[in-house]
Order: sequence, then C-alpha cells, then structure tokens
Amino acid sequence: MNQQTYESLLENHFGYSTFREGQKEIIVDVLNGKDVLGILPTGTGKSLCYQFPAVMMEGTVLIISPLISLMIDQVKQLKQQGFKKVTAINSFLNGEQKREIYKSLDSYKLIYCSPEMLQTEQFIRELSNRVNISLFVVDEAHCISQWGHEFRPDYLKLDDTLQQLGNPTLLALSATAPKNVQDDIIEQLGREKMNKHIYPMDRDNIAFSVEHVSHMNEKINRMKEILTSHPVPTMIYFSSRQWTEKVAYELSQSLQHLRIAFYHGGMEQVDRLLIQQQFMNDQLDVICCTSAFGMGVNKSNIRLVIHAHLPSQLESFIQEVGRAGRDGKQSVSLMFYSPGDSEIPKGFIEGELPGQETLQKTFTFLYKWGYLQGNHVKSNEEMESLLDIGEIQWRFLRYQFEKHDMIEQTYIKYDEKKWRRAFEQIQLFIQERTNIKHRKLEELINWIHQENCLRESLYKPFQHSLKSPQGYCCDRCDFLFSHWKVDDKKQTKQVLGWMEELKQICLQGETYEMDKSSRANQTTN
Repeated sequence: MNQQTYESLLENHFGYSTFREGQKEIIVDVLNGKDVLGILPTGTGKSLCYQFPAVMMEGTVLIISPLISLMIDQVKQLKQQGFKKVTAINSFLNGEQKREIYKSLDSYKLIYCSPEMLQTEQFIRELSNRVNISLFVVDEAHCISQWGHEFRPDYLKLDDTLQQLGNPTLLALSATAPKNVQDDIIEQLGREKMNKHIYPMDRDNIAFSVEHVSHMNEKINRMKEILTSHPVPTMIYFSSRQWTEKVAYELSQSLQHLRIAFYHGGMEQVDRLLIQQQFMNDQLDVICCTSAFGMGVNKSNIRLVIHAHLPSQLESFIQEVGRAGRDGKQSVSLMFYSPGDSEIPKGFIEGELPGQETLQKTFTFLYKWGYLQGNHVKSNEEMESLLDIGEIQWRFLRYQFEKHDMIEQTYIKYDEKKWRRAFEQIQLFIQERTNIKHRKLEELINWIHQENCLRESLYKPFQHSLKSPQGYCCDRCDFLFSHWKVDDKKQTKQVLGWMEELKQICLQGETYEMDKSSRANQTTN
C-alpha cells in the first residue's frame, strides 16, 4: 500500500488529512503482521493505531482496556463516527445482554473487554470458537507492569490468552512507560521480538508549577484564588475520596460561577459515568477526583491540572498531567506540597501488599481449613471475608499461590517443601515491589524540590531530548499565574436529567437495564 493510499483512507474513514507523529509507523507494522510496542504522548491519538487496522484487516480487533468507563466512552465515540460494528463486554451488562452480544460476536470489527473478562470460561470459549482475532491490542499497556504484579494479576495472564486465541498480531500501547516498564511489558506478554516505536512523552504546551504551602487550608484558598482569576476547565487530584467531596463542596460555596463536582471509585458506576460525560461535554467546569478519574478522558480543552496531594510516582504524574491541553493550547500543571505530604503515599505503599503476619496467617489458614479439612477455595468475596483481608491483597495472594502450584483452580495442593519455598519467594517479592515503589516516590519528592528547570528534570529520566516549550516552560524558568492569559468564555449547555444523559451515553440508544448489583460492580470485569 503506497503512502497516498494510507492518507486517503485516513481522510475517508476518520476525517483527518494527516497522521500524527508515530501513528503511521505503528499502523504499517501492524498491517504487515508485526508485533508492536508503541509509546506515544498522552493525547496524540493512540486509538487510531488499532482503529485504522480494524478497517483494513480481515477478522476482529480485540482491545484489552483497564476501565469500564473508558470502554463505554470509546465505543460511544466510534458509534457517533458511524462505526457500528463495535461492542464492549463488561460487568455493566447483565447475562441476557451478554448472550445477545455473543450470538453475533463474529460480526464485530472491534471488541473491548477487560483482562478479567478474558479469564471467564464462556467468553474465552466464544472468542476461540467463533471469532477470528486478527489483532490483539493492550491499551494502556503500562497497567501490565504497574497493576499486574499487585491488584490486577489477570494482566499477567495475557500471554496465555494470546496462545489460546491462536497467537494473533499483538499491539501494546501506552503514553508513560520508561525503559524498565517497556521491558516488563514485553516480558509479561511473552513477545521478545516486538518492534518498538518509542516517541518522546513531553508535552510542549504544558507549563509546570510547584507551590510549597503550610497546610491543606492554604491549598484550598490558593485554588479559590487561581480559579477566580482563571475559570478554566480543571481537574484537581486528591489521594482520598473524602477530600474530593469536601473540597468540591468548599469550592462550590465560594466559586458559584463555576460548575463543580467530585468523582471517586466509591461512587456507583452510573453516577461516575454521568459525571465523566458531563465534564467531557463542558457541562461541568471543575472535577475534584481521585486517580480513578481521567484515563482515556477525551476532552481537548482541559487547561489546568492540580495535584492537591502527591501521586505515588513520576509516571502517574506525567499521565495525569497529560490530560491537559490536548488541543495544543497553553495549559498548566500545578503541584501543591506541604510538610508531611509524602506520608500519605508511603502509607499506601506499605499497606497495599500483605505483610509478613498476613502472609503467615493466610498460609496457616489454607493448610488447616483447606488441606486438613478438605475445603476448596471459594469466591474472591468469600475468601476475603474468611481471611479478613482486602480485595487487593487476596487477588495478589491468589495469583501467587497459583503461580507456586499451591492452588489449582479451587483445589488446595499441599507439599511442605514447595510451601516453604513459596512463602520465602512471595515474601521476597513483596519486599522487592515495596522497595521499587518507595524509590519511585523518592524520585517524585526529589523533583518537587528541584531548583532547576522542572520540565527538564521531569522528563530527563524518560528520554534523551526535549521539545522547546510552545509558551511557558515552568515556574523555575518563566511561568507565573499572573502572566497566564486565558480565554474565559465558557460554553453553556443545558444539563440534562440523568435518565436523558444515560440514554445518550449508553452506546447510542442501546438500552441497558442496570440493577443495584450491577451498579455496585467496579472496574475489573
């Protein structure tokens, strides 16, 4: 296929006259049957790298996506563009709806699902027997490395799934994957010879600012000042659900000219989806959120991203900041830091994986309750209750027990030597993962206290060269809020009732009956 053909197909099917950096190179390799790891900056159109091949290739493109809201939004956008042969399989659907989709599964050109859904017997059987998977896509592939080793271990089973599906061409995409994460992605997917297309992740239209303050109230007052002088579409990140609600209320009381809402993982699925869509449609101005919000949010005019609390690592920070200024206009990242702020992420790191006492307790329980009494492993919810541990810790432990041949399906297999060795290896792995996370947090803390250019020191660990800033660089170089001029004209749209919003959101008119239990489901299936 010659260059003119690629460009004409791009315009005919997607309405763009030219490819963005990296898109065409990745697409050409994929269409030639090569496995590809693509690292493109946030907001540069990674989804086109598999949507274009979906138009050109025989068979179906299967996209592994980490979040239900992300899947639904991408399906909605594609259907708006006239691409009807697309669906998402997730826990938002009830059994009847899934069965209806399964009946015509081989008619879809794009199928979105989570890694957890790929572990369900019926779905993988339907895919294997009825669908010709021509391209297997792992979107947000850094989740393999960042999440797979802890609370979403099904990401580490994708290599087995690839074999079950006949080893189709593989495309792994991410915006924030340094060299060690790239290597981990390739290793976990079992494709050593992937072609790498790695592009600089720095965004030349985002200015960086770090403000040192004394306490949280000072942060909130400063937010009020900035949003009064700069009433722009804004995302404010917090470390806890309680703070998102508290600050959203305080800002709403003081800034009544702005439409402000909160978003976190504790909200019902339907409410989160509604808030996300209202923000994307310019019906909300400011979102106070946890890290549960933002991945895949396709909103071009976010002007300001504020971190009221610290993220756990530079990669997460770069990804969250990258949601600003996707239209190429000047945007700003503001990080607040007060004494003691680092204790919050340190606490998360220490409590995320099971400690030695929990590990010992779980081994003892499985030996007595499982092996001696002959019980089988129950559902995740039941095991969490029996062991009195959280969902993340049990998911992690179950994967480790399966990996070390202690559990096979629901059977508990006891071998004293194997169990002793497994205990030591799991304990060592937990310590290694914890140490890695502490080092990554330390890198972020060091960046916050950087006296030289913030842009240069932020991106230096990830790439060899930097683009020149389009506008302001950072507050160490030339940026001041008082110098930043913004267009404060706001689009005003009628805010529809939630039922009307849902009708628009849910896949262009396909009606989903969502009972209470389906709303309570989180993002894993």
